[in-house]
Amino acid sequence: MNSFGDRFVVVLCKLTARLPFWVIFGLADIFYVFLYYIVGYRRKVVHENLVRSFPEKSPEEIRKITKKFYHHLSDIGLETIKFSRMTEKQIDDRLKVHNLDIYEEYYNQGKSIIVLGMHHNNWEWSGSMQRFIKSQFLVVYNPVRTNKNFEKFLLQTRERFGALSIPVNHSVRTALSFNNAERPGGLMLAADQTPPANSQFWTTFLNQETAFFAGPMKIAIKTNQPVIMHHTRKVGRSRYEVFHYKLIENPATVKPEDIMMAYVTKLEEIIKAEPEYWLWSHRRWKHKRPANIEMYER
Repeated sequence: MNSFGDRFVVVLCKLTARLPFWVIFGLADIFYVFLYYIVGYRRKVVHENLVRSFPEKSPEEIRKITKKFYHHLSDIGLETIKFSRMTEKQIDDRLKVHNLDIYEEYYNQGKSIIVLGMHHNNWEWSGSMQRFIKSQFLVVYNPVRTNKNFEKFLLQTRERFGALSIPVNHSVRTALSFNNAERPGGLMLAADQTPPANSQFWTTFLNQETAFFAGPMKIAIKTNQPVIMHHTRKVGRSRYEVFHYKLIENPATVKPEDIMMAYVTKLEEIIKAEPEYWLWSHRRWKHKRPANIEMYER
């Protein structure tokens, strides 16, 4: 029965992907009502995360951000499904990518790079960037352990333009293999979600002691690969612009923690400007800092 249910979910996604955007929007609106009002999907988690992150905001402000977040979460879910059938023309009409000259610059130098992204706005459409860059775009992901059929659907969607999906436990090995490869790579890591409890990098983020994956700084120091930031802005419903910024050009010349600090500072700035578009339903602060791990002060 589970296998049948898993396959049914994928079939439903494939059928949904064929629908025009105006129908997709209608379904997303229905999904919002279901998530927010009927099921109350992780309402407590979202509320607690927002209250702790923005103690200066009133209950009414928190409520408005919460509702906008659930609207956006519903859009993201349907946009991800729709992406599996979007044409290049549809993508180019709805996703504008800027600062691609950064990729060209490092490719011409024969350098692989680390691309730090975030779960803010639409992160699923980024794989389409492979059409515009010569480097091999590598997107790190967490496997979907509960539904392998759906995971296969997601991976096929993300890789349809030539990007490669890399399981998170293979990210270091992949970065090292591309470091001296004939074709440089761009390893994209969304480093803003919860790492293991024993993470070695903790700092203050959104008014709370917060752990971050130490992988990006370890890879950067080991390979001396330049680190850039990938930032997606929402400019309309299912319409986005992507910007890239240089964070650390020569990791060998800085302290490892400086790499993560540059990322965390920019990440916090982006979230504070548009809080409704970050993934607040994630249990971001479920771990407490062990006494033997130091805090890096910003």
